[in-house]
Amino acid sequence: MNNLSNMPAAGIVVIIVIIALFALSLVLLFSVYMRYKGLSRGVKENPDPANRFMRTLVNDYAAAYKRYGTDVNTPAIIENAISAKLGGSLMCERFLNNAVSLFVTLGLFGTFLGLSLSVVSLSELLGYSDSSEWLSVLDSVGGGLMSALSGMGVAFYTSLVGVACSILLSVLRVIVNPESQRAKLETQLELWLDHSVAPTLKTTAAKDDVDLVHQMIDAMNDAANAMDKTLSDTTLKLQQTMDASRTHLGAFNQTVNNFNEGVRDFDEFNYNLRGTVERLDVAIRDVVSVVRQTGRDLERSGKQ
Repeated sequence: MNNLSNMPAAGIVVIIVIIALFALSLVLLFSVYMRYKGLSRGVKENPDPANRFMRTLVNDYAAAYKRYGTDVNTPAIIENAISAKLGGSLMCERFLNNAVSLFVTLGLFGTFLGLSLSVVSLSELLGYSDSSEWLSVLDSVGGGLMSALSGMGVAFYTSLVGVACSILLSVLRVIVNPESQRAKLETQLELWLDHSVAPTLKTTAAKDDVDLVHQMIDAMNDAANAMDKTLSDTTLKLQQTMDASRTHLGAFNQTVNNFNEGVRDFDEFNYNLRGTVERLDVAIRDVVSVVRQTGRDLERSGKQ
């Protein structure tokens, strides 16, 4: 305990980090294992339809079974559902797989850190030994040795904690193994889907060659019916278009006739207007002649 109290702060920080990661690994190990175990127990007893993972799995399997029938790839559907809905658990598995080597790595980091501190302390101590006043620095020799030993303590303690956490986690993973529990869950899900869910589903896939021929005939009949319906709809729309065109052509002819009648009325008006202008011109000429004659008569009267 006294060695730990005299240990440099860097060594204590490394040890705390290793212990914290070890505690986190324990929490993740048991939580992931219990989650897989709970799902496995639910599949074995009575699957909960409100569970998002189970609902997604059943929907994907039903859609694939409707299309492919007994040729459906059940393991791939299960893996896809686990990746989509249990991605957090898979990430925790990857962390646990690397946690053992992570503890050892942190222990080695503490080892190199402690050795570095020890080398610095020993270098200072050797620097004192080169002094001519050897007797005056003997008191500082003990402090230098204690500092060097503290660095060595960092090296050994961090390595010890890292290796111990690595060993404990490896043993616990043998007892509580999320990977094996997930493999068991996948097997139970595959059996449940193939033996319990599949018989309740309908499929459009052919069961044999005769069924395939019947499906091809039905498909050809459906295609022929669809073509007939399309042709009928096209003919009806074409007839409606022609009727509408006739209506528009009749309206156009009526407009042209009205325009022709208007043009004839305009020609008659133009003819009458021309006659009126001509008569007005004659009258004006007569008036001018009368005025001129009157002017001459007045001029003669004035001369007499």
